[in-house]
Amino acid sequence: MKNIIVKANAGALTNFEVLDFLNARGASKDTTRVNNKVSRSEYMVYDYLMETAAASTQTRDSVTKVSEKCKDFKLAKAEILNIINLRPSSDVELTPIIEKPDEREIDIEGILALVQELLPPLPTLEAPKENEQDETENGEQEDTENASEQEDTENAEQS
Repeated sequence: MKNIIVKANAGALTNFEVLDFLNARGASKDTTRVNNKVSRSEYMVYDYLMETAAASTQTRDSVTKVSEKCKDFKLAKAEILNIINLRPSSDVELTPIIEKPDEREIDIEGILALVQELLPPLPTLEAPKENEQDETENGEQEDTENASEQEDTENAEQS
């Protein structure tokens, strides 16, 4: 199968599109990475994108829908691209992406609602459970107790 260039330099790509391209070239989580089609730098980009929530949880459908709906807000292509890549969840995260939002009368809340509706939520990091921490602390205490018992036994044997 030969790659056909439809339109060279057609524009910037979202993180999802870059990840999709790298997957099509054969990039994967394979630890051996013996794929001649994918260079080392491409693997580094692949690894980075797999760690970003936006690229690893988005779908082509969700990216397309957000891109189309954002046009209603009269946003520049670069602004839409950044919204898709960064998936802002508050006005503090969205405002720096948009150039002069107050002067252009951009509906920040509307864009945030659109992002929340159409883009998958960011995965949350699970906080360690209290029981797991207690077990670790108890395990450390048990190790300390075992060490002091061994010292007592050794001292008794020497006497």
